Amino acid sequence: MRTIGALGLSALAFFLVLVLPNHPAMFHPGALAAWPLELPALLALLVFTGLPGLSPLVRLGLVFSLVAVVLLRLADVGTFIAYNRHFNLAADLHFAPAVWNLLVGSVGLPLAVLAAVGGVLALLVLMGLLWWGSGVWARLPVGRTGRGVAALVLVPAVALVVADINHRKPVSVPGEAFAARVAVDRSHQMAATYRDMQEFREAALRDPMLGRGPFFDALDGRDLVIVYVESYGRSSFENPLYIPTHTQTLKAIQERLDGEGLAMRSGWATAPMVGGQSWLAHGSVATGLWLHNQPRYRAMINSGRRTLYHYGNDAGFRTVAIKPAHVMGWPEGEAFNFDAIYNAPDLGYEGPPFNWVTMPDQFTLKAFERLEQGRDDRPPLMAQIALISSHAPWVPVPELVDWESMGAGEVFEEAAASGDPPEVVWQDEDRIRDQFRKAVDYSLQVVGSWAERQAGDPPLMIVLGDHEPARFVAGVDGYDVPIHVIGPADLVDRFEDLDWQEGMIPSADTPARRMDNLRDILLRKLSSQFEALRISERSSQD
Repeated sequence: MRTIGALGLSALAFFLVLVLPNHPAMFHPGALAAWPLELPALLALLVFTGLPGLSPLVRLGLVFSLVAVVLLRLADVGTFIAYNRHFNLAADLHFAPAVWNLLVGSVGLPLAVLAAVGGVLALLVLMGLLWWGSGVWARLPVGRTGRGVAALVLVPAVALVVADINHRKPVSVPGEAFAARVAVDRSHQMAATYRDMQEFREAALRDPMLGRGPFFDALDGRDLVIVYVESYGRSSFENPLYIPTHTQTLKAIQERLDGEGLAMRSGWATAPMVGGQSWLAHGSVATGLWLHNQPRYRAMINSGRRTLYHYGNDAGFRTVAIKPAHVMGWPEGEAFNFDAIYNAPDLGYEGPPFNWVTMPDQFTLKAFERLEQGRDDRPPLMAQIALISSHAPWVPVPELVDWESMGAGEVFEEAAASGDPPEVVWQDEDRIRDQFRKAVDYSLQVVGSWAERQAGDPPLMIVLGDHEPARFVAGVDGYDVPIHVIGPADLVDRFEDLDWQEGMIPSADTPARRMDNLRDILLRKLSSQFEALRISERSSQD
């Protein structure tokens, strides 16, 4: 009786491992109704190879294989929650330090350490349980006849697993080989990633703008400022939790900027990802290449691809990057050809951080004024500015202060100490979403206030989101982010034929343009040779 109980318990452990979902939406009781086709094959293999010399090797390989599949599925769950996609073993291993930093920033170091220790212990317990369970079946005293029967079961069981992986299993046979399919899919995914990288390297060498120019002469010496608003996406216009707040703020900005004589147009851009990895969005816009994973980004860095800022340098602009999220150096920045890169320590902020966020957005823009805009006899600027106050964990959220009394940031001390800490807020998804709403609204208010502040000698501003937040926060599907063009009417009007809506509220049915198209859109729209060509083509069509 004890042996039967041990066999049943170990078989149950294998069953639970094999049916473990890899998507958060699949965690429901119905998942237990699935029949794993691998289970009969697995048990038959253990019985068939239950010989003293062979059994330990088979069991060890089996335990490590099952644990690897479990880790891959849990990684899938994590990347679906954060980025709405499968985990890519060839592209995503670099996330480990970032995940740790975000966990510490969200729940605090003690809870993060506790979670890490708990995860390791759970993994060790799982390995021990699988090792014990495999031994229960491998040590069955069945003799040669029993192993022969196991072999007869093993052959058709494996055949069914292979047939299901190849989508050729007879419909009448219940169950599926989900675990085996995950393992095979990941191996195919890795191979496809490496093939994609070869094609990408070749594409990076083909630049349709090489040998053309002059570029950016339509700016007539005026600055071009590209501002990324962290986690600002279509959800601000589609999720009822955010629509009233964000659209009301944008309408107020539009009214004030219109009163200052500034023009505005708004549309949609499609980001290559959701939930994080903002540098992929920044890089896609700068290079005209679709950077939807880290291997592509690394290949771009080494490709010699000419970026928006190379072309800006050629046209006489001083190119600048303002990167408040970077607490250390940014060696990859050299590939973008910036004349100056200002990381967090270079911006002069002496106030308290807002958890992960090093400084409020308002200080970031004020630092840009102080470090670059206010220089005497300077050339025109082409700047990339990242605003990060709307980055997770969205606690606490600053408020606008007087631009001239900001000092070195001490004015933000009270705001930085306000409200509940992340480890409290992040226990309640409704509170998380509400904090996100407030954080994005703060960033939008900062952008509007700064654009109004620039109205006397306005640059052309391209303001866009970098990506949507994690799906449980966004509450909508899709990868689209808003893009706003703000500045002198003669420059904003050059974007008229893109069907971008006048004002700060993009039309819901305006087609989105992928971020990798934006580099060449800016080169064309802000260069007189392309405008003349467009007018000539329109005249010939008429």
